[in-house]
Amino acid sequence: MGFNDMKKNSGINSSLLEELNKISNGKTKDSYKDDRFWKPERDKADNGFAVIRFLPAVDGEDVPFVRVFNHGFKGPGGWMIENCPTTVGLPCPVCEANGELWNSGVESDKDIARNRKRKLQYISNILVVSDPKNPDNEGKVFLYKFGKKIFDKIQEKMQPEFQDEEAVNPFDFWNGANFKLKIRKVGGFVNYDKSEFDSPSPLMDGDDAELETLWKKQYPLQQFIAPDQFKSYDDLKKRLNTVLGGGSDFAKTAEDVDGFSNQTSSKTSTSESSTSVEAPEGSGGGSEDAEDALSYFEKLAAED
Repeated sequence: MGFNDMKKNSGINSSLLEELNKISNGKTKDSYKDDRFWKPERDKADNGFAVIRFLPAVDGEDVPFVRVFNHGFKGPGGWMIENCPTTVGLPCPVCEANGELWNSGVESDKDIARNRKRKLQYISNILVVSDPKNPDNEGKVFLYKFGKKIFDKIQEKMQPEFQDEEAVNPFDFWNGANFKLKIRKVGGFVNYDKSEFDSPSPLMDGDDAELETLWKKQYPLQQFIAPDQFKSYDDLKKRLNTVLGGGSDFAKTAEDVDGFSNQTSSKTSTSESSTSVEAPEGSGGGSEDAEDALSYFEKLAAED
């Protein structure tokens, strides 16, 4: 808005009143939400269905997805919601502390390490083809976070196990395939096993003009693994000490993990690394559950 426009609209305007009402009504608690990201909505039975199309890499980038590790847990000193620098091959004080706990051989230490393990996420551009719960999303480009279970289905499509199966690049405009996202709750866990790719087909009937327009609407992905997305080792260490109440003994703070974190811990796998504790994977306690957990942590942190 230029200076003359500001002068013409001087006084109390509707936009200002709307923002004040948001604050007074506590609606800014959802300010952590990034509207660029799409997330499938589930019904009361925790079932969900949508059709999406994974999109190719944007101009200037070679790969149509990025992989990011995060930490999300609460201690007596607050929340630890941080990107893990192991994403870009740098050391992480949380992972190192988790490795020490895991290698102690004490089961209670392992429980703490499981609660604080890094969560794996992939980020890609998608086109929402069908979204029965939110039809307004259809035909729009979004960013989509997903876990290892869905990534495995992508990999299986690109590198099929059997000779009678055709290799398909799901990210291709012309020879890719729509992905039917089918979400269920199985044994208390979010389950994506029934999700599947449709037969290969050109997007938008292969109309190059429309595809180029769509391509230009996509979001760069390298921004999510840029240096400014990761705190320094020293800053993470300082934050970790604050979250754990200033104590130096990482293993003595089991009591600081409560509520949802403990619930998550009871469902995780016992397969761990000696140097870093991985996110839970597989259909039980899968990384989609880790994504739900991280979103939950972020929401609680925003509400505190």
